[in-house]
Amino acid sequence: MTNNNPIGVFDSGIGGTSIWSAIHTLLPNEKTIYLADSKNAPYGQKSKEEIVALSKKNVEFLLENNCKLIVVACNTATTNAIFELRRDYNIPFIGIEPAIKPAANNSKTQVIGILATKGTLNSELFNKTAEMFQHTTIIEQVGYGLVQLIEDGNLYSPEMTQLLESYLQPMIDANIDYLVLGCSHYPYLIPQIKKILPEHIQIIDSGEAVARQTQNVLREKAGFNESPDNDPVFYVNSDSTVLKSILENKYPVIEKDF
Repeated sequence: MTNNNPIGVFDSGIGGTSIWSAIHTLLPNEKTIYLADSKNAPYGQKSKEEIVALSKKNVEFLLENNCKLIVVACNTATTNAIFELRRDYNIPFIGIEPAIKPAANNSKTQVIGILATKGTLNSELFNKTAEMFQHTTIIEQVGYGLVQLIEDGNLYSPEMTQLLESYLQPMIDANIDYLVLGCSHYPYLIPQIKKILPEHIQIIDSGEAVARQTQNVLREKAGFNESPDNDPVFYVNSDSTVLKSILENKYPVIEKDF
């Protein structure tokens, strides 16, 4: 099945580029449109109603750009709004939620840690998933302040290091052997996290799994791109400096109020 329309990807900011990168690596022939709603980041401290409204606004923008499939590259938006999006729009959606299952199934200590936003950890979808693994102790930690530091370009700041140490040390003390990153911004913190965690603790994020699911949905429902016009386009509704830096200035970034 052929469909040369683009794949839409949105996040509360730049973090979802970690998901976009996994999709682009697996599916380099697909045209993608990435939407960074940085003006409203972080979503994790907002109410469910606000998150649903912002997610719908993002979807409307991507639909206006003829997207054939939309990836909700934000854990908070997925866990709070994916039901409403699938109910209200006739287009395939792929969500992202914390990868508790592989961590719980592979843990030898039966203790895993999850670093996520308040919005994700408080969501009904997350709690339903967590309840499936009652044989595993799940140490939950809200990553207060992390998304804003990433959005501001302060990945390697002393404040970031201090926050990460304060969030991770209790998990280390509790004997976790897996750390699940429950926010699409957090893969950018892996170099710092690895300096803090003992080597035996595995880090899991959802990027590759989301990319594989995108490929499956293209095959079954949306169709693959066969056009040579497949350059990605990035939109952001705030200053584009940090997004351009994350992308290493390889792709066009358009500042647009939406």
